[in-house]
Amino acid sequence: MNDATQAPRRRSRWRRRLGIGCLGLLVIGAIAAAALWVTKPWAPVVEVVDPGPGGVRVSADGLLGNYYAADEKAPGVLVLGGSEGGLSTYADLMAQALRSAGYSTLALSYFGGPDQPQAMDALPLETFDEALEHLKSRPKVNPERLAVIGASKGGEATVLLAARHPELKAAVGLVPSSVVWQGMDLQQPWRMNSITSTWSDGGQPVPYLPYSGFPTGDLVTMYSASLEHLGEHQDAIIPIERGRAQVLLVCGEDDTMWPGCEMSRQVQRRAQEHGGPSVTVLAYRDAGHFAGGPPVPTDSEFSSRLADMGGTVEGNAAARADGWPRILQHLQRALRG
Repeated sequence: MNDATQAPRRRSRWRRRLGIGCLGLLVIGAIAAAALWVTKPWAPVVEVVDPGPGGVRVSADGLLGNYYAADEKAPGVLVLGGSEGGLSTYADLMAQALRSAGYSTLALSYFGGPDQPQAMDALPLETFDEALEHLKSRPKVNPERLAVIGASKGGEATVLLAARHPELKAAVGLVPSSVVWQGMDLQQPWRMNSITSTWSDGGQPVPYLPYSGFPTGDLVTMYSASLEHLGEHQDAIIPIERGRAQVLLVCGEDDTMWPGCEMSRQVQRRAQEHGGPSVTVLAYRDAGHFAGGPPVPTDSEFSSRLADMGGTVEGNAAARADGWPRILQHLQRALRG
């Protein structure tokens, strides 16, 4: 057989091999895509932790949370986690720490749990209203002395609740926000263009500040750039002057998630300029997004991650060691004074 005859056959064999190879790559790509869709490595793991010692699960009236009753009738504190969603270990341990300080507490899941919205997209503020009513109804809660404490997106909700519920006596925002932000879906981030406000009220989106551009480096750059357009979205500013709660805000100056100290000072200035309630800001250098909350044991897995969103491990640990007693003092003055 001459070369002229063999050449087409060789080309045919190579085409078949190339076709089989391409098909194999497509199958591998499909499997990889399916695995990514199922595992979603970019998304945080949503926890719904069981109640700790002395706690009970709340799963009535559309609420999901862990409740910890004080030994005797005491002020009630609503505890809110952040964008991790669900009922995180972080929020639950904070509720337990406050219970150890003599308060009846409810750590609340407001999205991400079973039968709850899975994204921060028009989340109803009525969920928090119902949670506060639930706290009031508990026998070990003094319904006249209520507070809320929340971190990050839970801190945004805390400032909103302080403005929404003048009956609250105290509010503590850990790396909070001064504005209502556009929502987000960490499970399906490609949906961002279709999401409006993080929160809704009466079925309508609460006016919000949209994101401007994309982050260049740390996510805080996007939030800072967006705040430059706040003048065009004045209705997104949380009207803290409507509240009466004594407010304490805790932040880290080196936060790489969002500008928590800048926004904390915005809340403070607005309260001063509009005749609002007392707002105190604790700002810590060398600390970031994990600047606020109970001290973390050095042998804890979380201890090594304290600098994941800004600052150093030592700086965040020092901020929490200094700030937590001051948080307890703030609650003591506002709720028991």
